[in-house]
Amino acid sequence: MRNRAWQPVASGVVTEDATHLTRATFERLQAELEDLTTRGRVEIARAIEAARALGDLSENGDYHAAKDTQGKMEARIRQLQATLARAQVVEEGARGPGAGTVAAGSVVAIRYEGDDEVEHFLVGSIEERHDELSVVSPGSPLGQALLGRAAGDRVEYEAPGGKLRVEVVEVSAPGQP
Repeated sequence: MRNRAWQPVASGVVTEDATHLTRATFERLQAELEDLTTRGRVEIARAIEAARALGDLSENGDYHAAKDTQGKMEARIRQLQATLARAQVVEEGARGPGAGTVAAGSVVAIRYEGDDEVEHFLVGSIEERHDELSVVSPGSPLGQALLGRAAGDRVEYEAPGGKLRVEVVEVSAPGQP
């Protein structure tokens, strides 16, 4: 996994099972995976061995805590491996033919029909969290309805509670106004 090169994809292209990440997030997740599979596993093995040396494992709180931590760490490793295996890197803030349109990695301001409040979302993976923004998957009904749209467009999508209509107020790259 560590030697996997990132390949940018056209920002409007969404593959159903792909996880769209910016280059910075892709590299951060690779570094986290590397750290967990090397340093993390060594540290947890030491903690388990030290707890075993204390004797009876059936009532050994340190042992059970270390095993619990190991299980959580291994689950995160599997999650990172799966995310990176299906990752497609999108250019952050790319300015091309689709500039100003919603794509994976965009921050979108929308207004629901009949509501004056403007809500801001990041269209992308939960791993892309930025500040206080909620994240909308490009594969979700709202994400699919927004892809390729520009400020001023009105879209309709099917939500669990029925059809909802939103207006795209603004489209920007993360960190931009």
